[in-house]
Amino acid sequence: MAKTLFLYLVCIFTIYANILQDTIDKAPIGATLTLPSGVYKGNIVINKPLTIRGKDKNVIIQGDNRGSVVTINSAYVVLENLHITSSGERMEMLDAGIRLHHVKQCKIDHCKITNTLYGIDMDSVEDSIISNNYITSKKNTLPLRGDAIKIWYAKNNIIQNNTIERSRDVTLTYASHNRIEGNIFLNNRFALHLEMSHQNIIKDNIFKYNSVGILMMGIKDINITGNQILSSKGAAGIAVVADKVNHFHFEHNSVKFNAKALYIDEKENEKGIQRYISHNQFLYNNEVFHFHSAIQNNIITHNIIRGNIEDVLQDLTSKSPQNNTIAYNYWDRYEGFDRDHDNLGDTPYRIFLYADQLWKQDNKLKFFYNTPILSVINLLSRIAPFIEPVLLLEDTKPVMALPTEPIHR
Repeated sequence: MAKTLFLYLVCIFTIYANILQDTIDKAPIGATLTLPSGVYKGNIVINKPLTIRGKDKNVIIQGDNRGSVVTINSAYVVLENLHITSSGERMEMLDAGIRLHHVKQCKIDHCKITNTLYGIDMDSVEDSIISNNYITSKKNTLPLRGDAIKIWYAKNNIIQNNTIERSRDVTLTYASHNRIEGNIFLNNRFALHLEMSHQNIIKDNIFKYNSVGILMMGIKDINITGNQILSSKGAAGIAVVADKVNHFHFEHNSVKFNAKALYIDEKENEKGIQRYISHNQFLYNNEVFHFHSAIQNNIITHNIIRGNIEDVLQDLTSKSPQNNTIAYNYWDRYEGFDRDHDNLGDTPYRIFLYADQLWKQDNKLKFFYNTPILSVINLLSRIAPFIEPVLLLEDTKPVMALPTEPIHR
């Protein structure tokens, strides 16, 4: 009896392993295939509207470590509750767990994608939803991992409530009008990397232990709202890089425990206000605002800036700050008074660059920050600077008491 049962189970496993592509090919348009537990042979291709749903969490579609495990070439395809694993390793072929190619209105939901080079490759995809998935990469060295999600020439997609861990990046290239919301990014290189991708929304995500939280290059009209960007690590350790980003809205975010909170490099010859930074918490970072060149065209208001080593740094000496609106921020280093009790300092909070503050240019000296000798040097530079200091930033109406809720004026 036991031998008969064993042979039956082997037979069932073999059927599951080989019939999936044949079943897909024979299914009518719009059919729903509900798969029982088992391991199904991957490298399947879907060329028609179809739903494939796992009956439970033990439905595995396994590739043969060559090519992509699932390729979708049709609109209106839904994959749900599947474990997709074992893609190929060829970077030039973009071997992936799931590849969507020139499609629209597809949905990948509650899937687990493991041991793949690229997790989900979205090439010219529109109006689709990637939600509630867990994605991790092959255990290659970091540069040899693919992207957890690669979004290329794609628009109007929702990437929502996914957990992305130990992959290389999530990239958006020439990808506009997408929404990245409620995801968790852990131990990746660039958790989000946007290039030439406009009018996207990044909302309510958690970024933790990545080398860089969000890297943006050459984009415009980006809204980053309600995110937690924590503990960026490694040589970079940057929460957010805004490199030549126009109309950058950064609001209601919590940025903590990073080497650099915001690294900003302005676009050459930009005109008018380009960056709106408000109602954020910048806590316990090494540096908060790190400007590569000129400090201009910013609105910085209603932020809490507390417990950081440096509030403002600038790489290149340039003209004085201009065309900025900086007010109603709480700075824990502000030392002014509030004689009229309106919770605003009587004098502006001015941040200067002194020529003899060596730790701002030498990372090795930062190890000794706040030691008695450097504290004395810092005091002397304020009392009797060797040369005229450079004004980096001025908050015209600094907040005196730490606000318990956003301050509106």
